[in-house]
Amino acid sequence: MLKVGITGGIGSGKTTVCEIFELLNIPVFNADDSAKTLMVTDKVLIAEIKSAFGAVSYFEDGSLNRKHIAELVFSNPEKLALLNSFVHPAVFKAMELWVLEQTTPYVLKEAALLFESGSYLSNDFNILVSAPEKLRIARVMKRDNVTAEKVKERIQNQMPEEEKKTKADFIIDNNETEFLINQVLALHHQFIEIASKQKK
Repeated sequence: MLKVGITGGIGSGKTTVCEIFELLNIPVFNADDSAKTLMVTDKVLIAEIKSAFGAVSYFEDGSLNRKHIAELVFSNPEKLALLNSFVHPAVFKAMELWVLEQTTPYVLKEAALLFESGSYLSNDFNILVSAPEKLRIARVMKRDNVTAEKVKERIQNQMPEEEKKTKADFIIDNNETEFLINQVLALHHQFIEIASKQKK
């Protein structure tokens, strides 16, 4: 079974692309959703977070004190790196267990920090969903009801698009002029063909 990573900067349309793959019956593991779940269910991870960021990191009902964590890590790269050093291995382990349960020729692993975390290195292929910055800003402003400045701040906190392109094996252009479905179908057939050759 092929493991295919998929990522894209904020407003690139990564989620839409993943939904098209799901319509083709390809399972998608969402690393970001998994991280949110593990941070409130994985006892080892919870203990690590409490030890590093204080017991106040969790409320009495066991839910994560997101405001406390955000205030600590967003302006402190070292603390953010520390948090990621706890979360990324837990997500990777969950992902590997999930892959074992799948039966399709290939699976998709969706992660916002696919390249930043280094997890792309464990995949057979990696896809970048790309879109012009102006378009990405307009999409996020409309979606999240925020200013262009706020969106630009978020973009600046992510790995530059050009750097991501050097690490990706395939690029899907979500620029509203190329048909997304055609691009996804082309990759879908390619992955199935590669997976069938591997079986022989």
